[in-house]
Amino acid sequence: MRNALTLFSSVDDVLCHRVRLVLAAKGVTYDLITVDPKDPPEDLIDLNPYHSVPTLVERDLVLYASSVVTEYLDERYPHPPLMPVDPLSRARLRLAMLRLEHDWVPEVRAIQTGTKAQADAARKRLKDLVTASVPLFKAFKFFLNAEMSLADCAMAPIVWRLESLGVPLPKDGKAIEDYGNRIFRNPGFTRSLTPQERNLRDLPG
Repeated sequence: MRNALTLFSSVDDVLCHRVRLVLAAKGVTYDLITVDPKDPPEDLIDLNPYHSVPTLVERDLVLYASSVVTEYLDERYPHPPLMPVDPLSRARLRLAMLRLEHDWVPEVRAIQTGTKAQADAARKRLKDLVTASVPLFKAFKFFLNAEMSLADCAMAPIVWRLESLGVPLPKDGKAIEDYGNRIFRNPGFTRSLTPQERNLRDLPG
């Protein structure tokens, strides 16, 4: 029996992982179709004009872009809520997620797919971004919020990959390490991982 939701996802991508983490946090079952973004299947080409992943299908509804998909999932499956109630806090988290997409994710992808020179430059820029963010991790239990939110679902996949990307935590980065361990110990996080992502590092004990 097919599930109501189908997710087209690559096996190792921070934006796809972001969506899978939201689905895991909500306890939603879905059919996962893993694809090579460089060689998208006909089904995906027919559904999504950009042929991009993640792409979520629910009956006649087709959604793409991780920000659109995750906001939909949080509203479609309201428990547990992954955004605060008040508009100011919601706006602050949305802005943080936008900055992650525009500033952090391109560096991750450059490290993964660029030339050696491009990867080395991206590694330095990502390290600078991580270092500058340390005070944000010290301020709250989760990323800019007292409870887990959609912003964590965007940030945690990046933190999970830092070691494999060759980006060490700064000397005062224990707050980031502690943050990651809080999320990585959650069974939902483990469920969100593909086998390829699971092999990127060890889960905390």
